[in-house]
Amino acid sequence: MVPRQSNDRFWDSTRGRIVVLLRKGECSVNDLANALDLTDNAVRAHLTALGRDSLVRQSGSRRGTRKPILTYCLTPDAERLFPKVYGTLLGHFLAVLKERLPPDEVDAFVRAIGHQMAPHLQPEVQTPNLREKAAAVLHRLGGFCDSDGRNGTIVFRCSDCPLAAVVLSHPEVCRLVETVLADILGVAVNERCKPPQCLFEISAAGDHAHE
Repeated sequence: MVPRQSNDRFWDSTRGRIVVLLRKGECSVNDLANALDLTDNAVRAHLTALGRDSLVRQSGSRRGTRKPILTYCLTPDAERLFPKVYGTLLGHFLAVLKERLPPDEVDAFVRAIGHQMAPHLQPEVQTPNLREKAAAVLHRLGGFCDSDGRNGTIVFRCSDCPLAAVVLSHPEVCRLVETVLADILGVAVNERCKPPQCLFEISAAGDHAHE
């Protein structure tokens, strides 16, 4: 049975982590075992369970030293696990808005939406760690992101854009997410997105940001 999108315990589980890894691309049992620090047999057991839930399937094989190495990917059913924040509705709304308002007013309107959304997207688990809090916010929006730090900045790159359904036609929605993050984190946030790739730079103010 497909887990509910709101079930955070699934994403904290080993099976949830396997789904996230497969979201980024095909993986072999060994790839997943190395990424999760598990045995090959443990990974196979989880893949079998995910297969019974119609979330994972065998996708093909690649050449190995002795025999072909099987690879796995997500099924179309797994897409139900990744919410898109009502992207279609937002896209139509923005299209009408841009017909009636100049660009600076559209930008202000999008940021106003971000300000209104922020209180409702506060992570349930409060933490002073900026990296963890930002990841939780992006996760609640439906994005799965990797992060790294450089020169006092935390950089988030998302392989699954939370607004993918509209961002190519309406790149200004990246500033909506920028506004949400800035409001919740209380630090400067700059979007450097190149749709469909998400990229957010967060000012790592305070020593706790690097913990």
